[in-house]
Amino acid sequence: MASDLQEQLAILRRRIAKIDSRYAEGRVRPAPDRNPERYSVEEWLHGEEVQTPHGAHFETERFWESHRRHGSLDISTLCEQPEDLLEAITEGVVPNSHWSRWAFLDTETTGLAGGSGTYAFLIGVGRITPAGFRLRQFFMRDLGEEASLLHALEEHLAEFETLVTYNGKTYDQPLLETRYVMARRKPPFGRMAHFDLLHGARRLWKLRFDNCRLVELENQILGVEREGDLPGAMIPYVYFEFLRTKEAFRIAPILHHNAIDILTLACLTAIVPWAFRSPSEARFGHGAEMVGLGRWLRAGERMEQALELFRRAIDKGLPDELMFRTMWDVAQLEKKLGREAAALAIYNDLACCRNAHRIAALAELAKYYEHRERNYSMALELTVSGLALEDSEALRRRKTRLERRLARRGAAGLL
Repeated sequence: MASDLQEQLAILRRRIAKIDSRYAEGRVRPAPDRNPERYSVEEWLHGEEVQTPHGAHFETERFWESHRRHGSLDISTLCEQPEDLLEAITEGVVPNSHWSRWAFLDTETTGLAGGSGTYAFLIGVGRITPAGFRLRQFFMRDLGEEASLLHALEEHLAEFETLVTYNGKTYDQPLLETRYVMARRKPPFGRMAHFDLLHGARRLWKLRFDNCRLVELENQILGVEREGDLPGAMIPYVYFEFLRTKEAFRIAPILHHNAIDILTLACLTAIVPWAFRSPSEARFGHGAEMVGLGRWLRAGERMEQALELFRRAIDKGLPDELMFRTMWDVAQLEKKLGREAAALAIYNDLACCRNAHRIAALAELAKYYEHRERNYSMALELTVSGLALEDSEALRRRKTRLERRLARRGAAGLL
């Protein structure tokens, strides 16, 4: 309540100062159009014009106090993250970084294709503070304010050491670097580590959800249901309408969209990296999440942890196709770790029912009985079963080889 009062008083003081300046000049400017749609951005939105050596632009701030929630997440938990939180998920790129030095960045642009003709007309930068989450937004009221906006953004980012984005490595950072180059300025990102949450989110949730768009995860993971949100594809059109009409009311939904995107980014950053840092402690709501993380651990040669997650996922329940694939992954890992009995049990389960890995399981069993047990009759039977399901050059060669071996064994028995 105190912060809201201070903000209202500050706005009132700025308005009074503007009135005083008009009378100090010896003239009173014409009253603005009483149609609120025609009010200037400064009058329509909380914020102020900011002067820089390169001109002026508009800035506004929003603040979410620590006692508030964003969906299922308490804002207060954002400042409880350990300094090594991002180390595992970035594979050491961000070994140690305090949460107060993370800059959560997102842009709203004049087009989605990128390139030298695309402007970032709104740039939001969020930060975690002990009191809550604070967001500053840099806005271009017309395209001529770009140099001023880029200067202010560079100064602001000097306070941070880690950039956190969602698809920012592919889109936001390259776009902003292009804008700095076009303005003949050095981009400020070279000294910053960059953590793009999209890649970790995809590893964790691509098997569960049809897509991993930020707004989709916001709804499915945080339980946030946006109301009256402006679709991202409409944002360039709405901004160009603002440039044409100067109707300031059009901008408010864009700033709100950008603000919620950045708050969601911060909240998901408090969830996703924990799973990669401490897989055994992660709170999973769905088996597919365990499988996604297990595959990442397997690729990093953390096979025992991957096996544990795969088995937990199977016990929790998976769709049939994913369950059979996960069973196959478990069998392959058990085999790689030298635990043949465990692998054989799963190969047998896969070989007994229709699934995408049935033929491969029969082939693995045939290899085992041929090379480990020297039971050529069993190996041939398994190979023929596989050929009955699908013709395969490898299985036909195995069948021919096994028939020769059995023939030689039979001939030797007659001597």
